[in-house]
Amino acid sequence: MSQSEPVSVRILDREYTVGVGADERESLTAAARLLDAKMREIRGSNRMAAVDRIAVLAALNLAHELQQLRDEHAQQATALQQTLSDLNRRLDRAFDGA
Repeated sequence: MSQSEPVSVRILDREYTVGVGADERESLTAAARLLDAKMREIRGSNRMAAVDRIAVLAALNLAHELQQLRDEHAQQATALQQTLSDLNRRLDRAFDGA
């Protein structure tokens, strides 16, 4: 297990320090860039918008995107399982007929 080390990220012009393993550093900084971009997109030109509201809306948008990807993955996994079952049945019939 890797040792946790402090990493500074900048989100919506504020700096945050987060403890993360060295092997997760790149992923964390990429996530911070994604969150920063989403928050800036939501804030738009309204510089007076409350940061907590922007953060909640950004989190909701990202959670929605994640849920859509999970749903899509589940559908693909179901379709793959069905295809594999069909292929197994065909192979069983082919071997039984040989």
